[in-house]
Amino acid sequence: MTTTGGTAEGTAAVVLVGGQGSRLRPLTASTPKPMLPTAGVPFIGHLLSRIAAAGIRRVVLGTSYRAEVFAEYLGDGSAFGLDIECVPEPEPLGTGGGIRHAAAALDRSYDEVMVFNGDILSGVDLGAVLAEHRTAGADATLHLVRVPDPTAFGCVPTDDTGRVQAFLEKTLNPPTDQVNAGCYVFRREVIDAIPEGRPVSVERETFPGLLRDGRRLQGHVESSYWLDLGTPAAFVRGCADLVQGIAPTSALPGPVGTALLLEGAKTAATASVSDGTTLGHDVVVGDGSRVIGSVVMDGARIGDNVVVTRSVIGPRAVIGDETVVTDAVVGDDVTVGAGCELCDGVRLWPGLSIPDGGLRFSGSG
Repeated sequence: MTTTGGTAEGTAAVVLVGGQGSRLRPLTASTPKPMLPTAGVPFIGHLLSRIAAAGIRRVVLGTSYRAEVFAEYLGDGSAFGLDIECVPEPEPLGTGGGIRHAAAALDRSYDEVMVFNGDILSGVDLGAVLAEHRTAGADATLHLVRVPDPTAFGCVPTDDTGRVQAFLEKTLNPPTDQVNAGCYVFRREVIDAIPEGRPVSVERETFPGLLRDGRRLQGHVESSYWLDLGTPAAFVRGCADLVQGIAPTSALPGPVGTALLLEGAKTAATASVSDGTTLGHDVVVGDGSRVIGSVVMDGARIGDNVVVTRSVIGPRAVIGDETVVTDAVVGDDVTVGAGCELCDGVRLWPGLSIPDGGLRFSGSG
């Protein structure tokens, strides 16, 4: 993440990481979404590396679900070149309430705050966002991206100067393909005006309220890499894009390439790993097996002549010989017997055991 056109001096960051990640279960049954192993490190590590590269040093994380996990991993932030503080929410406060609660930990020297949703993988140029925010004299600036289907996102039309005209949360007939990308810059006074102590949606309450009051909301439209990691398919894709260098990061624990193998990972001479696959610590892949564009977490075992495609294999899971896994999620400590087929969005919850041939999608065998 570069800082073309703007300096981060006087800017702090708030990162919202309080969500439960229900769309990613069972992966998030015990691990917060931003802490999931993503191309070899917890996803939050990639985001923080890019915040640091942009020149921001003070970061506050708004936590809720499994808040202690973040504190244990991040410490004071010095390992990331940052000054990090985790601020747990006393109750779920929504996006706006979460921003208000976390920003209270920032001293008054920070007159602008960049806010990040903790599950967005993005190549946005933070310096360019800051520069546009300042040039426009905006009260708040939103990073916007263009998507083929904007109906699932907050739709944000702008005029020729980039001024936001409306904020339409998940409308069925969007007037533009520009959507809210989950990164903002706020004047500190705008954050301070968000009501305290109750849930507030920045999308449904704060932004529309600012527009009604005639305040300046600016849209920074950019065509850089952007991906919401909220579903298993998106999570797998994001991991593969990081490994292959398609998505930018400064935290990849190895060289960019077709696969990332962490310490202790072993593949048989006749096995192959490709398309941005990550093999976690001490993973074993057996003879003749192929792992394609997938995430195999620490300690998992892949048998012989297995094909794993665009899937997540959880920690210590075992995949039996001759099994096919496609677009599936296998939870922690699951055992899948030989000759099974896991396809089309199947999710196996932690600890399950499937006998040989016990799950198939075809009539063969």
